[in-house]
Amino acid sequence: MNPFHEALNHLTRRQFFSGAGLALGGVALNWLAPRLGAAGAAAGAGAPGSRVHPALAGLPHFAPTAKRIIYLHMNGGPSQLDTFDYKPGLSGHFDLDLPESIRQGQRITTMTSGQTRFPVAPSVFSFARHGQSGAWVSDLLPWTAKVVDDLAIVRSVHTNAINHDPACTFLMTGSEIPGKASIGSWLSYGLGSENNDLPAFVVLTPRFSPKVSAQALFTRMWSSGFLPTSHTGVTLRAQGDPVLFLDNPQGVDAGTRRAMLDSLTKFNGLAHARHGDPETLTRIAQYEMAFRMQTSVPELTNFSNETSATLDLYGPEVREPGSFAASCLLARRLAERDVRVVQILHRGWDQHGNLPGDHRIQCLDTDRGCYALITDLKQRGLLDDTLVIWAGEFGRTVYSQGTLTATNYGRDHHPRCFSVWLAGGGVKGGVVYGETDDFSYNIVRDPVSLHDLNATLLHCLGIDHLKFTVKKQGLEQRLTGVEPASVVRGILA
Repeated sequence: MNPFHEALNHLTRRQFFSGAGLALGGVALNWLAPRLGAAGAAAGAGAPGSRVHPALAGLPHFAPTAKRIIYLHMNGGPSQLDTFDYKPGLSGHFDLDLPESIRQGQRITTMTSGQTRFPVAPSVFSFARHGQSGAWVSDLLPWTAKVVDDLAIVRSVHTNAINHDPACTFLMTGSEIPGKASIGSWLSYGLGSENNDLPAFVVLTPRFSPKVSAQALFTRMWSSGFLPTSHTGVTLRAQGDPVLFLDNPQGVDAGTRRAMLDSLTKFNGLAHARHGDPETLTRIAQYEMAFRMQTSVPELTNFSNETSATLDLYGPEVREPGSFAASCLLARRLAERDVRVVQILHRGWDQHGNLPGDHRIQCLDTDRGCYALITDLKQRGLLDDTLVIWAGEFGRTVYSQGTLTATNYGRDHHPRCFSVWLAGGGVKGGVVYGETDDFSYNIVRDPVSLHDLNATLLHCLGIDHLKFTVKKQGLEQRLTGVEPASVVRGILA
């Protein structure tokens, strides 16, 4: 049996036509060599000033206001009623049924659909105005309140999904259907990376309080989907080695590893010339990036050169590996190294019962880290071109799930309205955008869909969401889907 003939028998039509000219493989390898440090180059070598992962031709479409994005995802769905959407009039509705006129036509989950009553649960937390903008913020978030004039708080975001898995998938990929590319992968694919030694897209999953339960995190939230797998987010572990198997085996030095990779690159180049599989080029690039990360990652994760003032800004937990505060400091270090996308996913926000106690724990975990990240970026001049976003996958109901008392309640999932904040990167600070009804149940002014939100994020990075497409499965796929979507210009500077 001839292996070459056997391989030809398994070629798809697309592979056959894309690889019909074998010389193209040689051209591709010749193009990759100086960028990937092949041909016997030492670690970190390559054409001076060249980018290992450049932007696509024609991108950005226009001058961006942000070069990078830090996405703070509060997984589980924070309650807008207990954080940013102040509804003082609810105190007079305590334990009264939510009016049918408010709830009419709204889906509710199976977790509360069997309830005979939907009693209104006003927030037990105090709210106060903060900053020159006078934005209302709950006393759950005293640190975030200090930087409220740097934030654009959007109270009128809405989504399609009512359960966690599809809602998180929709939030990060623009679709409830698995298999789509995440926003970080889209940005990595389109804008590339200005750092040759770190991935364009890095994911951090800090620990959460053991006192609360949490939803699982699915890799589709940082997956490249139908894009090349080189654009999948690289997760840095919270404990132990940040990246598994990054170190050389015992007895293998850097020079030996370099020689092995150069030989492997040549063999993979020949394989690509023969079969035309684009994932072969991805493999070449990923092996090379892993080699570069052997030096860059230990330096990145070593906080010893941070000043005492900086560490104090983030609070005592910053010294604990895997904490949310440590992840925020790491995000700032990644931003100043021009990593394109940093995603921090904090779990445990799904409070169907005991929300006052559990939300307090979640806010203690994250509030100071968010404040410190904004402050640190601003002090270093990085907030001007770094877009930070804080968001859950949906909001919570005004009515109580389960038993309601004067001091305790739970809240079910609520996709019809929730609060998100953004800062930096061309976003106007000190803005409150959108409005919900007196029960924070329906939007009454300036609705913002998740497609609108994603269109806005892309706009800040210089991308017209309508023009940023990839043809797949017979469709021009895009992050903002096929439904109408608009940039939220009311929050832009």
